[in-house]
Amino acid sequence: MDKQQVRDRIIEVGIVPVVRASSPAEARVAADAVCQGGIPIVEITLTVPGAVEVIRELAKNSAGDVLIGAGTVLNADSARRCLDAGAQFLVSPGLNLQTVELAVREGKLIMAGALTPTEVMAAWEAGADFVKVFPCGQVGGAKYIKCLRGPFPQIPFVPTGGVDLKTAGEFIEAGAAALGIGGELVQAEALKSNKPEIIVENAKKFLAIVKQAREQMKFPDMSAKRSH
Repeated sequence: MDKQQVRDRIIEVGIVPVVRASSPAEARVAADAVCQGGIPIVEITLTVPGAVEVIRELAKNSAGDVLIGAGTVLNADSARRCLDAGAQFLVSPGLNLQTVELAVREGKLIMAGALTPTEVMAAWEAGADFVKVFPCGQVGGAKYIKCLRGPFPQIPFVPTGGVDLKTAGEFIEAGAAALGIGGELVQAEALKSNKPEIIVENAKKFLAIVKQAREQMKFPDMSAKRSH
């Protein structure tokens, strides 16, 4: 997929599962579980032991059916390793302009982290495709996304942190383009107890919530290409 197709897929699905795991094996189980639950997108964070190799393996075996991304990308060097391993998108918890510049130069999608309006503006001007608002739940949750949408209606926001089964619909209704969901979807206990079916069911529940919330509102068209 090219960058526009990756972008369209993220918006279409509306959920980016954030996989944090204590081992490569757990990460692979988590990736398989969210896909079984109907979410063909996986963000493997670099906090996972051997994350780059997990990304390489998943990218090789997905045959293009599943978007494999890298999360918790803190700098351009890490970003380069992830892209070389086959990552189709990058996600950072905060704003590192060198990482954004690398992604733009390589024609790869990047979801740059930001929290304040100043950071949002800087991320967008640098060429970010999405702005990940993190940690969103700690600064007002859905209400904060709604506030940001006022001055920045053209920016697709992906709130992360504080997104759960109770708040997911509220975030969509507030104007989020997609949701970054970690532990509430990929539960650590489900991985430790080897019960991936819990993650499969979580994925189905979150997808249903996003679909219902979008049906209740006029979902904004964010599919057009942006100009950097």
